[in-house]
Amino acid sequence: MTRAWSTVATDEERYRPLYARVLGLRFVNPGGVLCFLFFEGAVALAVLLALAELVSWWAVLVLPIAVAAMVKLNDVVAEMVVRTAAQVPEQERDRFRRQMEPVVGRARVPTSARALPGGAASVGSLPRGAVPPSARAWPGGATTDSRGVRYHHPQRATFDHPNEQ
Repeated sequence: MTRAWSTVATDEERYRPLYARVLGLRFVNPGGVLCFLFFEGAVALAVLLALAELVSWWAVLVLPIAVAAMVKLNDVVAEMVVRTAAQVPEQERDRFRRQMEPVVGRARVPTSARALPGGAASVGSLPRGAVPPSARAWPGGATTDSRGVRYHHPQRATFDHPNEQ
């Protein structure tokens, strides 16, 4: 019962948990504890829910089947992902790996860059609360810089008032 895409060797197949063998899992390889939780845990949860009268007793049969269906669906999706990845040429995989590598370094900022209206030096030399000379005042305390970008002055009226623009 070996398949071309199977990730589990034939020798190891007989040592796999019964749950994984019954479902015919090829790409998802749950261990013994996880298989126990999938099956016996689902049965125990269904019994507890039925004893609490939150669900009918049919849930004892339906819940483990639903969990098994989800595990098998996960295996089928994993198979599709592996087959699709195998069709990508090696050249594309290398290009993708190069694009995904993190780049660490420093950004060079030209000294002529102006982060704040009036430049960082002129704003820092202004007294606290003063508006840079390149900024115009708008009604309601809003100001704009030479580019026309509006910003709020902290010591003037706010935009929270409905009659302000």
